[in-house]
Amino acid sequence: MEHLKRVRTIADFQFGKGAGRAIFPDGVEFQLSTTRRVRQVVHKGERLATLRAGDGLLTLGMEGARRLHGYLPHPGMRVVVNRDAAPFVAEGRNAFAKHVISLDPQIRAGDEVLVVDEDDGLLGTGQALLSAREMISFKKGVAVSMRQGVKHGSQGNAGDDA
Repeated sequence: MEHLKRVRTIADFQFGKGAGRAIFPDGVEFQLSTTRRVRQVVHKGERLATLRAGDGLLTLGMEGARRLHGYLPHPGMRVVVNRDAAPFVAEGRNAFAKHVISLDPQIRAGDEVLVVDEDDGLLGTGQALLSAREMISFKKGVAVSMRQGVKHGSQGNAGDDA
């Protein structure tokens, strides 16, 4: 129970109040590192999140991203890409600044984000490499380093541990 409280608290800090309960239901399982720290959080065989060893924050698996997407109202933690980029992002390819059409203005570089299409359909999850202002202003460069896309759980460029 101590592990569950901890990961819920981290999720609330990282994504906003209530996100911890939305992402991590009762009955989750924990995979621990050799030092007995929480490494991954799994529910019914699906990885919800991984705790990064470096900073103790969460990276989301696709199931965790789906749960957060269902919980947070638009535009919370979202980067919206145009229709041209959506199929590639769904495969786990990086989202480029030139394809970003709107986003949560509170996003900072380093944040875990949900990447969605113009209809708020979840495409994948990744790490913002630019702030919200930079994503809208820049016409070149990677805006979001994708971890996973929705198409068959595609692995992105950063992997689960980045």
